[in-house]
Amino acid sequence: MRERQELKIVFEDDWLVVVEKPSGMLCVATDKGREITAHSMLREEFGRIFIVHRLDRDTSGLLVFAKDEETKRALQENWEEAVLERKYIAILEGQIDSEEGYIETWMYENLKSLMVHCYEMRPGDTPQKPPRKDWKYASSHCRKTREFTIEGNQYTEVEFNLETGRRNQIRVHSQWIGHPIAGDRKYGAQTNPFGRLALHARALSFIHPWTGKEMKFRAALPKVFSRVK
Repeated sequence: MRERQELKIVFEDDWLVVVEKPSGMLCVATDKGREITAHSMLREEFGRIFIVHRLDRDTSGLLVFAKDEETKRALQENWEEAVLERKYIAILEGQIDSEEGYIETWMYENLKSLMVHCYEMRPGDTPQKPPRKDWKYASSHCRKTREFTIEGNQYTEVEFNLETGRRNQIRVHSQWIGHPIAGDRKYGAQTNPFGRLALHARALSFIHPWTGKEMKFRAALPKVFSRVK
């Protein structure tokens, strides 16, 4: 594994580059500035490079780039079908009694506030027929992995396995169940014990668009998370 200014390249072939992005780094540049991003760092090394999917700035973990536009399109146009597994580790505020759960809601993104909102699914609703045209179906499997206390505050580590990949999905679903992700003040968190959003893209597997092989990747937990007992 190569490491370059905290952006770790975990896989590379003729078509793809898979990296582990640190928390605090943008995936691509915004219109507001020219800060260093995962995209700009890879562009320095590979020249033209294309992002396939995104993580929030403060989410760490696995991220896929394509070396050419054709590969990017091949993955993006079939991303939901190509992805076999995408698991995240999140540390939520509070104590959660259930060992496992399943969350499904409608989601709506307000383009003015950039906030994503959840709405309850009603009897008879189906993923293919949202009540409103701009609502999207979102579903997450979750499993409790451990509990701990920091400075008197209780936290629960949860593994999320996504069925859909909506913007801010885990952050909003965590708020929806009344247990925001630690450090996520945008979606209701009251504490920040790690000095960052406690969300990490842990595992990703997908079908390679050209070889047809199953590609499996796993990123270690950030040290700041794993030090907690």
